[in-house]
Amino acid sequence: FPQLKKLDQAVSAAHTFFVANPQHLQMREDIEKYRRMSGVKSDYFRDLEAMPHWEAYEAGMQHYNADEYLQAVARLEESLTETLSALEECRALCEGPWEDEEEEEAMQPGLYEAIAAHYTQVLKCRQQCVLDIATKPGRISATEDFIPSHLDLLQFAYSQVGNQTLAAECAASYLLFYPMDEPMLKKMKEYRTELGEDTHVTARESIQRYVQRSLMEKKLIYYAVEHLGGTFNDPDLWTPDELIPENLKEKHKEDREKQKLETLDVEEKEKRGPLPFEGITVTMDSSQMNGTQRVVFDGVLTESECKDLLQLTKVRPGSSGESYRARRSPHTPHERFEGLTVLKAVQLAESGDVDWRDVKLLLQASEKSRKIVESYFTPGKKLHFSFTHLVCRTAVEEEQEGRMDLSHPVHADNCLLDPEGQECWREPPAYVYRDYSGILYLNDDFQGGGLFFTEMDTVTVTAEVRPKCGRLVAFSSGKENPHGVWAVSRGRRCAVALWYTHSQEHAEQERVKAAELVEQRAVEQDWPGGEERQRTVHKGRSSSELPLRSSRARPTSHTQQPGSERTQRPEELRIRDEF
Repeated sequence: FPQLKKLDQAVSAAHTFFVANPQHLQMREDIEKYRRMSGVKSDYFRDLEAMPHWEAYEAGMQHYNADEYLQAVARLEESLTETLSALEECRALCEGPWEDEEEEEAMQPGLYEAIAAHYTQVLKCRQQCVLDIATKPGRISATEDFIPSHLDLLQFAYSQVGNQTLAAECAASYLLFYPMDEPMLKKMKEYRTELGEDTHVTARESIQRYVQRSLMEKKLIYYAVEHLGGTFNDPDLWTPDELIPENLKEKHKEDREKQKLETLDVEEKEKRGPLPFEGITVTMDSSQMNGTQRVVFDGVLTESECKDLLQLTKVRPGSSGESYRARRSPHTPHERFEGLTVLKAVQLAESGDVDWRDVKLLLQASEKSRKIVESYFTPGKKLHFSFTHLVCRTAVEEEQEGRMDLSHPVHADNCLLDPEGQECWREPPAYVYRDYSGILYLNDDFQGGGLFFTEMDTVTVTAEVRPKCGRLVAFSSGKENPHGVWAVSRGRRCAVALWYTHSQEHAEQERVKAAELVEQRAVEQDWPGGEERQRTVHKGRSSSELPLRSSRARPTSHTQQPGSERTQRPEELRIRDEF
């Protein structure tokens, strides 16, 4: 479009893509470039795929989060009206012939069975419409409780603008979905007291019709599943248990329990196991860091161990690893970036560019960190390495004046952060299998470069952590822990970035190979136990064991690494692969 001199269409196309892919760095840069261009108007930045209810919802949420409740009420009401309208259009499209002919033949041996099967399919399709409407364009996952959440937001917004009558109406409407919700029942009691006990408060007719119709359809579908076979994935969290047949309740209960595990109370999440090493202290826990599933450990490494690990970042001039010099950071033009995987470290040791014992220390130090994180967050449940990356960021001295950006923008590690929609979408290209993250710092002789956590809006900072040798920061990888890195304004910041998973299928295969090569080298060289450079990372009840092989593990060699003297095109660096 820019080549065709259709700048408005180019900006709209870029903006549409960026709305669906907010972490796409190149498009972020293109958007900023368009904003600076003369002749570009603000109304060029429009979402070509925007649906009316989503457009109103996001505008309403922006007003709501800015405490502009009068404007929020107008847009959220618009969103709710458009949502119900879009729902009717979707339901109308469910009428028609059966799409899967093979399934049709399998489920309809006779006329009556065929009629029942077809009608059941129509009902299931209608029920799934709520997921279609609640899925933002460009996303895969739906927003949970999309319609009930509108009513919850509206009741609070109306109460803030002094309209208790409509606030009570919205609260009564919400209780149609969750009649035993204690906070809302308490609010309802307060509204009745304010309005007078004689005031008759009823739910909205449109919501009453929606709930009654949905419950009747669910009842028919569950009856069909129970007596005619088939399956039904209920799209709603609010479906009453008494509606589900007894022989289907067990599976439904399992599904609900799985959902509950993802939203455990803070108290449950904070149950911790004992630390497996002596001399390690918990400097800050979740409560001190104003969040959940966050912790800072000190004393994981000694000063000498940090210095030895830093030797891995200093490949000798003229070596085979010389071409793996620092490059521009993928996140900012004001820093240079260097990254080293465990397998690449082994390859550098094989070519004589680094010391074998430093490579072994990298494996041992990261394994020690894994055991600490596992024992603290998930005692009794195995954590596997997902990826291990020794990363250094160096400030470009001549480009620091007037700098306003971050070393690493705010993000979450296993989902795509959407601050405007207050969501984090756990879907590709995010590393959805990652469960916990860690950063093991190696130095503090630089300026800036601290880690910080934020609210979902990515701008409200809730906690900060200053790097220092031997300090390990660990946290769960999901939406509860958005985080970023302040700009490194002077010097060089080095740390071992660590990601863990409960899924053995996604265990780090490169690490298994690296560990084998290090152990093989140890046997060949017969490293004596009393040498001056022998490592003492594992203390207390630990051992120097290395991760076990996973036969189904996938390689994770997609990251830019150090290399040989010849020039080569690096593979694409995915944006959540380093801190």
